[in-house]
Amino acid sequence: MGTILFDWDGTIVDSIQALFETDAAVCRRIGVPFDEAIFRQTFSPDWRLMYRRLGIPDERVDEAAGVWTATFHSDRTQPFPGVVDALGRLAAAGHRLGLVTGGDRAEVEPQLARVGVDHFLTVRVYRDDTPEAKPHPKPLQLALDLAGGPRSADAAYIGDAFDDVRMAAALGVRGVGIESMLATADELRAAGAIETAGSVVEWVDRFLAATKVPG
Repeated sequence: MGTILFDWDGTIVDSIQALFETDAAVCRRIGVPFDEAIFRQTFSPDWRLMYRRLGIPDERVDEAAGVWTATFHSDRTQPFPGVVDALGRLAAAGHRLGLVTGGDRAEVEPQLARVGVDHFLTVRVYRDDTPEAKPHPKPLQLALDLAGGPRSADAAYIGDAFDDVRMAAALGVRGVGIESMLATADELRAAGAIETAGSVVEWVDRFLAATKVPG
């Protein structure tokens, strides 16, 4: 498995609670129902798709986006403990690493250096790089193309949302579901994950131990 690609929010950076609170603020302003169950059912890395799922009228999307901008501060998010080291160990073992995120380039790209992962994630696909969004397989296919065209079977995609593992399954890439407030291990497997883990660090430890050459 030479190419390993990652989601961003809730996978590398600990941002899901902040996203939940931001969406709650948006829904309060617009006047649509929202709670944790609705968040789990409607969550998408693509905020445009999530707004549609939440029932936010098209004519109020700009208003909702204004609340989002005032509430969510991506520059305050932090990587999960140990994740930077885990990515470093994967890179040192010879794996090509990358990012496929539903976040826009202008929002996410500046954060890579801030959290210390820009030199590991050499392949990057953002929401504004393709017309289609997760769970459509196009963003993941573009990442594989940028990585030199490995076979789908020789790649893995790690993410915490249903749309992450659905995208991987649609392309035949090994989907690894990261458990979070969005989904349990059983739910991620039902959505198409081949395996699950409690964190990226847990998965990397397991993966490197399984692929270690004896002696």
